[in-house]
Amino acid sequence: MTDSPFSFGQDPLVQERLDKARRLEALGVDPFGARFDGAEPIAALRERCPDEPLEDPTAAPAGRGAGRVMRYRDHGKVVFLDIADRTGVIQVYLRKNDIGDDAFAIVQLLDLGDHLGVAGTVQKTRKGEVSLFAESVAFLGKAMLPIPEKWHGLRDVEMRYRRRYVDLFANPDVRDAFVKRTGVIRDIRAFLDARGFLEVETPMMHPIVGGAAARPFITHLNALDMPLYLRIAPELYLKRLLVGGLERVYEINRNFRNEGMSPRHNPEFTMLEVYEAYGDYHSMMDLTEALFVELFSRYCGDTKVTYQGMEIDVAGPFRRAKYHDLFEEAAGFGFYDREQVIAKAKALDVFDAEAPYEKIANEVFEELVEVNLVQPTFVYDYPKAICPLTKAKRDEPEVAERFELFVCKMEIANAFTELNDPVDQEARFAAQVATKDDEAPGEIDHDYVRALAHGMPPAGGLGVGIDRLIMLLNDAASIKDVILFPFMRRIDEVPGAVDAADAEDEGAEDADGPGGMSGAGEP
Repeated sequence: MTDSPFSFGQDPLVQERLDKARRLEALGVDPFGARFDGAEPIAALRERCPDEPLEDPTAAPAGRGAGRVMRYRDHGKVVFLDIADRTGVIQVYLRKNDIGDDAFAIVQLLDLGDHLGVAGTVQKTRKGEVSLFAESVAFLGKAMLPIPEKWHGLRDVEMRYRRRYVDLFANPDVRDAFVKRTGVIRDIRAFLDARGFLEVETPMMHPIVGGAAARPFITHLNALDMPLYLRIAPELYLKRLLVGGLERVYEINRNFRNEGMSPRHNPEFTMLEVYEAYGDYHSMMDLTEALFVELFSRYCGDTKVTYQGMEIDVAGPFRRAKYHDLFEEAAGFGFYDREQVIAKAKALDVFDAEAPYEKIANEVFEELVEVNLVQPTFVYDYPKAICPLTKAKRDEPEVAERFELFVCKMEIANAFTELNDPVDQEARFAAQVATKDDEAPGEIDHDYVRALAHGMPPAGGLGVGIDRLIMLLNDAASIKDVILFPFMRRIDEVPGAVDAADAEDEGAEDADGPGGMSGAGEP
């Protein structure tokens, strides 16, 4: 290793580690390691350890493990250290007489954060500590930057979000939360697969914005010299598949919305969308409830859980309440009482003179009703005017067959009986475009209308906000706690620099909910 302009090299601690790397090279050791075969998960090594210290150490089971050095205790010719991988931590017992002088010289050049491979036997020490008694070691990687000594106690959570790579190995609880996230998504797939749903993939770049109400990210396809939009929702493509004869489909997808940020909003987020031919919004309620009961039972150990101090019971059946009933109960007047609605909107500081009346009234609903929905509640039968992709009730043409699921004051899921009348759909698209709302499509998706004209079966559709669901399951206060790399304001890459402004909400509205299924009716 030659002298390097490595930007952290002026730090004395870093310089000491650079010096140790050079000394490793002098010993013929690559300071950044090489392949190490046969390493078992540390949890598996621990499980194989005999229950008691052995009278005959040669009878101990063999084991090979690798991980990051998290503790180091030097006792002269014996060194104790802890190595960790994502499954756990194990103590390593290294004695000079067992591993030899050359290997012991390598051990004495270890720093916290380095990676080490160990081969030996698994047994307990006299004090009962499960340990890997080393017979040989392999140096697998030098960490040039030290583990933060007080990472657990850092008040600056923004530093943890920015440097998630440190947060994960320094805080086992954080790592476990993301392992849980992977398990939840795997179990969602298993739940749907078992019910005959087919997982599909749809485009992430769209020529026309659609499927939700949101401002898109805009890009450009050079090959065809045309603008494209990162998808705000996959809905219209998934429903094309219903037309094509794939009667039950789902997608776990990434959506992108060029909007504000808050503890419940990230510009890039994960959605589950599900579509079932010959279903409706009531069948989607049943599916959603069954999924949630299963996930909470599995990952929380109970259907009675606490989220941020709010006690909830997700055993089912969930409460089901009509939108208009909840509105009148909270406001003291009806949704269509224009004079009182506008007065209340002004009092709540959510009035927008340029917005359609129904959008203003829905803002009042959000302020008065949603903030009080703690227990799992299906709010259903929304005003049709704010649901341009939803079938209207036959006996109540101004009401749409739509529900949203609220838990702990958050919208978690959204579902429709899908509109499959091409004439009605084209008219609603035209009305959207005419509003010139920056969250509405700028043009009619004529190809989607054509797809409907080929005959889409009656169907139910569901969207679930995966990130918010994981927040509930992990009792996480912020969406940044459940996204590995949440979006952050860019700052100068100076060690230790953090932009405190990221700690503040940046004007996001709690409107995108679980993504595409919000249709074009949410402000």
